[in-house]
Amino acid sequence: DGRGAALPLCGGTRVSQELWILLGTAVSIGFIHTLFGPDHYLPFVMMAQARRWTLRRTALITFLCGLGHVMGSVVLGLIGVALGIVVGKLEVIEGVRGDLAAWALIAFGLVYFVWGVRRAIRNRPHTHAHVHGEGPAHEHEHAHAADHAHTHEVPEKKSITPWVLFTIFVLGPCEPLIPILMYPAAKESVLGMVLVAGVFSVATIGTMLTIVVASTLGFNLVPMKRIERYTHALAGGTILACGLAIQFLGL
Repeated sequence: DGRGAALPLCGGTRVSQELWILLGTAVSIGFIHTLFGPDHYLPFVMMAQARRWTLRRTALITFLCGLGHVMGSVVLGLIGVALGIVVGKLEVIEGVRGDLAAWALIAFGLVYFVWGVRRAIRNRPHTHAHVHGEGPAHEHEHAHAADHAHTHEVPEKKSITPWVLFTIFVLGPCEPLIPILMYPAAKESVLGMVLVAGVFSVATIGTMLTIVVASTLGFNLVPMKRIERYTHALAGGTILACGLAIQFLGL
């Protein structure tokens, strides 16, 4: 029939050679578009350092944001296939979503950067002189770090940062998914479309998790004491840079 010999997949289901090639392409594109899109992992790495997230919490937040990121485009693609909407119209919608996500990333990064700079200035180390009776005077240096906790303090309110990141990543489209993968897969079969979308999603989220976890473990080995009070500003600046790169450099 011109579509190549069918190869077994599992449970008696047979898949054409073209679909196998498409599945391989989905893995490659999912990996490459994530690797060369620093916005997929740098925000999580930097926020983990600034907010002192555990590795488990960092991985969970990354996974949920990655899931929201790919599912937005998957759902849009499935609706487009079901309603027969042409690829061009879906790409316009994805473009609008991309602009919204980029500007949201810029706004969040800018606000967080300014807040981080102000926090670093307030926590600048300074000295105090002490005189004990008629004994010699001495000085010691310290900083009023806001992250320093005491057992008698009121527990800190839960941060909304993970929810902000999740919302931004839901808005952010997976640009290659619809035009390159979902419509060719839809021509094969519904099963093919689901398989390609699933493989692309696993490759994308898996790459995000691998880079974030590896980078976080690497950061944990680096002495951060001297720049500890700047971590919030660095995180905000990194997120701001990612948003600017997406909006103006097309990353």
